[in-house]
Amino acid sequence: MAAQLKLGDTTVHVILKDIKNVHLSVYPPTGRVRISAPSRMDLNTIRAFAISKLGWIRRQQKQIGAQEREWPRAYVERETHYVWGRRYLMQVREGARSGVELKHDAIILCQRKGACMTRRHEIMQDWYRQQLKDAIPELQRKWAARMGVSPTSIGVRRMKTMWGSCSPDRGAIRINLELVKKPRECLEYILVHELAHLLEHTHNNRFIAHMDRLLPDWRHRRDELNRLPVPHEDWIY
Repeated sequence: MAAQLKLGDTTVHVILKDIKNVHLSVYPPTGRVRISAPSRMDLNTIRAFAISKLGWIRRQQKQIGAQEREWPRAYVERETHYVWGRRYLMQVREGARSGVELKHDAIILCQRKGACMTRRHEIMQDWYRQQLKDAIPELQRKWAARMGVSPTSIGVRRMKTMWGSCSPDRGAIRINLELVKKPRECLEYILVHELAHLLEHTHNNRFIAHMDRLLPDWRHRRDELNRLPVPHEDWIY
C-alpha cells in the first residue's frame, strides 16, 4: 500500500509492507522523502514519526540541494569525463571496432563511422559497467571474508535513487553504475555498507557499530561521496 503525507511544504511518500521497523530516507537529486513502515502501522502514527524527524529531513534536503549537478554528456572532443574520481578529456576516434581506452589524461572513445550520440553513450555505459564489474570481486572477497558473510550475488545496475541496495533475505546486493566515476574509496564504502546489512538489516545502533568497527572512516567516505557531483538527468544513470 502506498500513501502520501503533507507536512507543510514537505511531501512524504509512505510505503506499507511486511517489515518490522520504520525506515526513513531522503533521496537525491530533489530531496524526495520516503518512509517504509510495517503494514499494521496507521498513518497517524507514521505522521507523528515524520514530524519528529522533520528537522533531520530538512537538513538532508539542504545538503542534497547544495550538491553540484553533472550536465548531460554529448561524447565529443575535449569533453570532461570521470573514471574512479579522476578527470579525463575525451578524444573521439573512428575505427573497425567500438571501445574505450584510458591513455594518460585522455579517455579515447572509438566508434564506427557515423555512430550517433546514443551509440556513443551505449559504448561508454558498457565500458563503465565492465570497469565496475572488474573492481568488485577483489573487494567482495576481502570484506566478505573479514565480515563472515556470503552474499549470493553482487550486481551492477542503473539506479535512480540509491548508491547501493541489499535484500538481506536473499543475500543479493546491487551497486550503482555511477560509482565507477567516483573515487574507489567510495565504492568500498558502499560495498561494506551493503554487506553490513547481511549482519544487521536496518540502520540501527548495531549497524552503526558494525560500520565503526569495520571501516572507521566510513563517515568521511560517505560525506565525500555526497559532496561529489550527481547526474543532472533526473538522477538516472
